[in-house]
Amino acid sequence: MSDGYPTATQKETLRLICDHGRLETERLGRHLLQARRPSTNPGYARAITRMAGTLAWRLHAQGFITETAGGAWAATATGRRLIACPGERE
Repeated sequence: MSDGYPTATQKETLRLICDHGRLETERLGRHLLQARRPSTNPGYARAITRMAGTLAWRLHAQGFITETAGGAWAATATGRRLIACPGERE
């Protein structure tokens, strides 16, 4: 997080949440992993999926996503405007 502005990875995460509607942290981690090039490093997949929680926390702190009653993350209107997402999918 740089002075309250989202990083490229945070925007990528926000785009995944917006594109898929609501995502739980575990599903978000799987989507982040699928969006990246594979690696032969044995800890790579675990690190990328673990990163999902940190990214979600930062986006939530910035007001770009909100946690739903079911524990999933959803983009806020501010988050959707940031990445020009047309609207929340149900």
